[in-house]
Amino acid sequence: MKLDSYWTDSAPAFVPEARELPAQVDVAIVGGGFTGLSAALALARRGASVAVLEAGTRVAAEASGRNGGHVNNGLAVDYADVAAKVGVERARGWYHAYDAAVDTVDRLVREEGIDCDFMRHGKLKLATRANQMAALENSARRLIDDGVDCDVEILDAARVRAEVQSDRFHGGLLYKRSGQMHMGRFAHGLATAAQRNGAQVHTGAEVSRIERVGQGHAHRLHTARGTVAAQQVLLATGATRHGGYGSFGWLRRRIVPIGSFIVVTEPLGEQRALALLAGRRTYTTIANIHHYFRLTADHRLVFGGRARFAISSPQSDAASGEILRAGLAETFPQLGKVRLDYCWGGLVDMTQDRLPHAGERDGLYYAMGYSGHGTQMSVHMGQRMAAVMGGDAGANPWQGRDWPAIPGHFGPPWFLPAVGFYYRLKDRLA
Repeated sequence: MKLDSYWTDSAPAFVPEARELPAQVDVAIVGGGFTGLSAALALARRGASVAVLEAGTRVAAEASGRNGGHVNNGLAVDYADVAAKVGVERARGWYHAYDAAVDTVDRLVREEGIDCDFMRHGKLKLATRANQMAALENSARRLIDDGVDCDVEILDAARVRAEVQSDRFHGGLLYKRSGQMHMGRFAHGLATAAQRNGAQVHTGAEVSRIERVGQGHAHRLHTARGTVAAQQVLLATGATRHGGYGSFGWLRRRIVPIGSFIVVTEPLGEQRALALLAGRRTYTTIANIHHYFRLTADHRLVFGGRARFAISSPQSDAASGEILRAGLAETFPQLGKVRLDYCWGGLVDMTQDRLPHAGERDGLYYAMGYSGHGTQMSVHMGQRMAAVMGGDAGANPWQGRDWPAIPGHFGPPWFLPAVGFYYRLKDRLA
């Protein structure tokens, strides 16, 4: 097993134009993932001078390039629970924001001609227990009763079995607007488009300190490659471990970096792959310790999940890979001892309410906290925050939300093992 992301390993590496860090720009963006690159593209299209400051040596090498390859709509939490807390109108708007996010990815792929195997075959949420099937049916009924334009459909066990070659599932809920793509090739295309439109992308430019200049939005950013002044700053760092906790301490107390782990099989061949997953959708189970899977264009199976509540590292990834190997064998025993070619982990920027947060604080704009549903929302929020920074405050679908700190969370998430035990117990007792 290669301990590397299949998406980054099988895509061309984006090479930024060789430039010195500019002394001054209209907008500095901290983070070269999907949020930062999408915002850079939108801002550069409007004529702003933009510098993307990426700490690593490659763009989209963190969560944007280390996920399961899903571009899904639907909230990360149950719609009914959200509606009970914030009201139907607001919950409905947030649900539709995820529809708009998938549409944004679709639009950018077409506008910029990005070759990334993008397709919209839908997402199927799968029930492994009868009570989970009842919960999915209730979710679908509540969406329809509240007038949400949701385009969902309940599939019984027989219909699921007709497209998913596994006996584990009692049925599922189909979200027809969801999609999928090759994350590495999308990242390359998005970065290329941003640079082609005039944005500067600087790798190896870890930001160590940000100081405010005056009372407005202007700041001076101190990086590993020098200092740059910016009239506006967008923080698009997610759960990155770069930069410590200095200028980002307020955000770090509100995001828990949780590892999610993935394995990719050897190529199965088209016939074998389509026998396994005839619908070529994205698939996810609904347990707290869940699995998610899909096929690639070269007929591999991508199989992931929260195998261990641990931070990604080579040792942790390898251990998690063995847990996922067992989950894969349980779900698809007919694959036998299929070879696993890739295994990796990534950090999910989890918030306490498992919803994104975006806005402005002390003159700094931010968008993050996608909580495992970020591939589409990060691209969308890059575009939306570019509009906000251009004067359209209403462009932010997550505006005006409280974001309290997580009690006891000041740095590394020491409490993850206890959280993992709690969720495993919930799954066992459900």
